[in-house]
Formats: sequence, structure tokens, C-alpha cells
Amino acid sequence: MKFTISRESFLQPLQLVSGAVERRHTLPILSNVLIKVSEGALWLTGTDLEVELISSIKLEGDFVEGEITVPAKKLLDICRGLSEGSELNFSVDGTKAVLKAGRGRYALSTLSASDYPNLEDWEGETEFEISCADFKHLIESTSFSMAQQDVRYYLNGMSLETEDGIIRTVSTDGHRLALCRLSYDTNALPDRQVIIPRKGVLEISRLIGDDDKLIKIQMGSNHIRVFSSDFIFTSKLVDGRFPDYRRVLPKDGDKTVLASKDVLKEAFSRAAILSNEKFRGVRLNLSSGELKITANNPEQEEAEEIVDVDYQGEDLEIGFNVAYLIDVLNALKSNSVKISLSDANASALIEDAEDGAALYVIMPMRL
Repeated sequence: MKFTISRESFLQPLQLVSGAVERRHTLPILSNVLIKVSEGALWLTGTDLEVELISSIKLEGDFVEGEITVPAKKLLDICRGLSEGSELNFSVDGTKAVLKAGRGRYALSTLSASDYPNLEDWEGETEFEISCADFKHLIESTSFSMAQQDVRYYLNGMSLETEDGIIRTVSTDGHRLALCRLSYDTNALPDRQVIIPRKGVLEISRLIGDDDKLIKIQMGSNHIRVFSSDFIFTSKLVDGRFPDYRRVLPKDGDKTVLASKDVLKEAFSRAAILSNEKFRGVRLNLSSGELKITANNPEQEEAEEIVDVDYQGEDLEIGFNVAYLIDVLNALKSNSVKISLSDANASALIEDAEDGAALYVIMPMRL
């Protein structure tokens, strides 16, 4: 096989698929990228057996069809190091892939394309189109609450649900929960829930932009696939049952706090500096029109912040992990935040005061 392509045209899809390649892997071929020339197009594939990324570009000029795998990182580093505007000549010579650019020549080791693992073919059971901006918003509004390496493996990912005219994302690590929903008016969607693993969620967020370009989402029994004009991304799904989050959404919060998101975030960030580095706890004391935030640590250092808020209920003292509070405030879009509370032992419900599409639940801490 051989082909000729400009450095820039080759670098973009190569960078894209390299995100799915695992650097340290027990299978050597998984650190390679699959390069295939077929039907006038160049196809690049990267996988770690959990996620798979395919990107293609139309070839101009002479080419010979074929396929081979080469080390992804070395190929990417070589292409990045070449001068802009370089023309690349790629060919296979025996067991080596040869890359020529200008007066440079690079011979890379190869492994047979027939040994390259592909995620098995499957049929999409649920399919819908959505803009990149809307899907990115659904992901970024909730993904920060995913668990990391939790023994409850079904928490190490994000739940994606379709339900009639709604698309919903939910994530929880057992201490906090994030939910975001989007009205889908195009057509009715079947009831479906899948769990996308953590790596799949982060890859999709990296791949899609904030524009109105449409992407197609396909959900199967074991996989989810995202089709874009630039790539095809496939991820295995987490096999498990996501917790019934509806049971933990607080419904009896009779104390409502309205405040400025930026003012709260700055106050929490300052108080967090002197919180216990391990537990990150801050104490909130609510009284009429005022919120007092206090933090201390084992070195006997203390921080106190007083913030004006819209609150008329009875006095309340409650503790929270300050990092969880800051994460939620970073995810909210408008500058007005609404916090619903009931007592010192009940979870807080936090939402955008102007738009209830996203809900956040944080469990209290004993301080």
C-alpha cells in the first residue's frame, strides 16, 4: 500500500484517533493505529478494546490500496515534528512502514492489520440526531459527578436515557448526583437507558465542539456509537443497572436560598483554602438574609465568609464537602442559583434559578 498526503491533512485525523489508543497495554498491537487505504479514502482506527475511533479523509493523487498497523505515538510525534506544508509519502516495504517527507525518511515497525481487534458489528436499537452543542451541554452538566474506580462499577460512568420527548444524562458517585435533561421535539424516542463508561464520556466530550453541527447517536445492547462528519466513535457500555436516582431527589425542601452564583463560588473557594485537605468540609449557617460559611483544619486555622442571600426561613446549620459545591456552581449556566434544604441531615437540591433543566443533589457532612 502507499499514498501521498499533506502533513496537515494527515495530522488532524491521526491526532483524533490517537485519543483512543492505550499507551501501556498488554497487547502490543493496541498501541498501534490501523492505517487502511480503500475506495479512494484513507481510514485511521485507534482502539483500546473499550472505545474505538475511526476517522477518514479522501485521498488525492496516486495511491495503492492496503492496510497495516504502526506505532501510534511514534507516527504522531514524527508528523508533529515535520515542518508545516510538508508532503508525506507513505509506503510499506516488507515489515516496515516508510514515511518520507522532504529529505527525511522514517522506517517504522509494523504489525499485521489482520490481527488488529475491531469492536464487533452490531445493530443500533435506538437512534437519534442531536447538535454537538446540546450533547456537549448534557455531558458537561453531569460528567463531573461520575465515580472514579468505584467497586460499584455501574457508577464509573454516565447514564444516558431517552424517554418520549426527553434526553437525560445522570451521574452519581454515591455522595452527589447530577442530572440534566433536554426536550427533544424532533420525534418520539423509545424508553431506553444505557451507561457510558467514564473513558467513553470523556472522549465524546473531547471530540465534539460547541457548534450546531448534527451528530447521530446509536445505542445498541452493548455499545454506543457517535457518527460525525469527522469521525465514528464507538464505546462499550457498562453492563449493570444504574441506581434509581428518582428516589434520592429531595422533595420536601421547605427552606429556599437564592443567591449569586459568582459571589457564592468566590466565597466557597476562599473558605476552601483553610478546610481540612482530606475531608474538605465547610459549615453553612443560614439566617435571615445571610449565609455564613466557616472552615477549619487540623492546624487550627479558620476561615469565615459572610454572604448576602435571599432567605427568610428559620436558622439552619449544615455541613458539605466544599469541592462538591464548587463543582456544581461551575456547571450552572446563569448567575442565579437556587438551593432547597429541609434540615441538617437531609441532602441539598441545587439548581439554576432561571432554568430547571439541570438538578444537583449533594449529601450533607457531619462536621
